Amino acid sequence: MNVVEIPRAAPPAEPSLPPALARRIEREFAARWRDQWGGRFILHGQPPRAGAVRLDGNDYLAVTGHPAIVNAQIRALRADTESVVQSGVFLLDHHPARAFEKAMAAWLGKEDAFLCQSGYAANLGLLQIIADETTPVYLDSLAHMSLWEGARAAKAPAHAFRHNDPVHLERMIATHGPGVVVVDSVYSTTGALCPLREIVEIVERTGSMVVVDESHSMGTHGPAGAGLCAQLGLTHRVHFITASLAKAFAGRAGLFTAPASMRHYIQISAYPNIFSSSLLPHEIAGLAATLDVVRAADAERGRLHAHTRRVREALADAGYPIAHGSEQIIALEAGSEPAAMHLRDVFEERGVIGAIFCAPATSRNRAMLRLTLNAGLTGSELDHVEQVAREAASLLQPWDWPIARRQRAKAGA
Repeated sequence: MNVVEIPRAAPPAEPSLPPALARRIEREFAARWRDQWGGRFILHGQPPRAGAVRLDGNDYLAVTGHPAIVNAQIRALRADTESVVQSGVFLLDHHPARAFEKAMAAWLGKEDAFLCQSGYAANLGLLQIIADETTPVYLDSLAHMSLWEGARAAKAPAHAFRHNDPVHLERMIATHGPGVVVVDSVYSTTGALCPLREIVEIVERTGSMVVVDESHSMGTHGPAGAGLCAQLGLTHRVHFITASLAKAFAGRAGLFTAPASMRHYIQISAYPNIFSSSLLPHEIAGLAATLDVVRAADAERGRLHAHTRRVREALADAGYPIAHGSEQIIALEAGSEPAAMHLRDVFEERGVIGAIFCAPATSRNRAMLRLTLNAGLTGSELDHVEQVAREAASLLQPWDWPIARRQRAKAGA
C-alpha cells in the first residue's frame, strides 16, 4: 500500500522579537555560544555509546525499574478510572497522596509533609510562606537556585554567607537580625557535607529558623535512609526539611515538612501548591512503593558509600582537586566553559558520561564536569572509570586547574 504524503504549507514566520529582548539574548547568550562554546550547546555531548558508564544521573540507589515500583505503577494505571486532575490542595484526607505524605512525615520524624510537583516547587513554596519583607533569609552561597528563588518570591532580604562557614553566618545574623537560615545537607554541585550541627546551634542561639534541603541525602544517609538530619540526631531541632524526590527516589516530585498546625495555612498560601495540578495516581503509587524500597536499602546505601570512597580516592591519587567534597557527587572543576567541554569530551570519548555544570548553576569561570555515583555500578565499571580518569589526567593536568592552585594557596596561607 502506497502512502500519499499531503504537501503542507510552511508555517507563517514568527513575529520579530523586540529590540530590547534581541539585545539581551546577544549580551547574555550569543557571545557564549559563539566564542566559548564554538557553536555547540555546552550541556549536550555525544549520545552514550553501548557499554558507556553513566555517571550523569541522580538515581543513587539504582531503584529505576525495581519490580515493586513498576508493578505499583501498573496497578494504579489499570485501576485509575475515576481520578480527577486538579490542584493538590483540593485532595481530601482519604486520597493516596495524603497517605504518602503521612508516611513520609513518619519516616523523616516530622509532624506533617506536603507533596509538590518538584523539589524546585517545594523550595519556592516553602520560602514564600515562611519569610516576608521583614525576614532576613541567610543562604549558603552554594544553596540550590530554587531556595534563592523562594527568598525572592517572599520579597525577603537575602544574604549569602560563605559556603559551609558557620562563623560567617553568625556574624551576618548579628548584623541583620534573626531570620531563616537555608542550607543543603549535601551540596548538589560539589558533594560537600553541610556542618549541620554547628548551623543548628547558631540558629538556636540567635532565635532563627532553619530550612535543610535534603535532596541529595534523603535515601542515602541516616537510619533507613531518613537523611542527614536523622543521621546526626537533629531532626527535632530542624524547623523544615525539603527534598526533591527526583534523586534517590528517582521520581518526579518534591516534598517539604512542616508542623501539623500549619497545614491549612500552607494549603491556602503556598502558590506552587495552589496553582499546580496534583501528581497523577500512578506517580503517587510509584513513590509510595519507592519509600518501601528505599527504607529497606541498607545494602545499597553501603555499596554507594563504598563506591564513593573508592572513586574519590582514585581521583585524588590521579591528581584531581576534589577535596572540597566528600559524598557521591564529585565535581571535576575545570574552570572555564571551554575547558569543561574539553574535559567532558575526553571522558565521553573513553566511555564515561558525566554532566557539565556551568553558570547559572555555578559561578562564572567555575564550570565543571559533575560525576554522580550509584549503588548499581559494577566492579568492572568502577575499574573503567578509574582508568579513564588516569588517562584524562595525563592529558588535562588537573593539578594545574584554577581550583587546584587556589587550594594550594589556601593550604600555604
